[in-house]
Amino acid sequence: MPQLYDETASKKATNLSINSDLLLKARKFKINLSATLERALKDELRKAERNNWLKNNKKAINELNKLANNNGLFSDAYRDF
Repeated sequence: MPQLYDETASKKATNLSINSDLLLKARKFKINLSATLERALKDELRKAERNNWLKNNKKAINELNKLANNNGLFSDAYRDF
């Protein structure tokens, strides 16, 4: 699977706005905001890449499913279920 992004790239300072109460509570528990945001962005990027792949390959997936439904699978003779 291709890498989502360059994990060795340098860090870049940025400004963002978040709910003040959420920030206060996160700081109270010493939650690392940068690490938390990076994890959340990585998850969102993975979802977006997956959805994009499915969208770009929808026709091929449908054709392959139609072929399998019409002709069966090579492994059908070996299935126990």
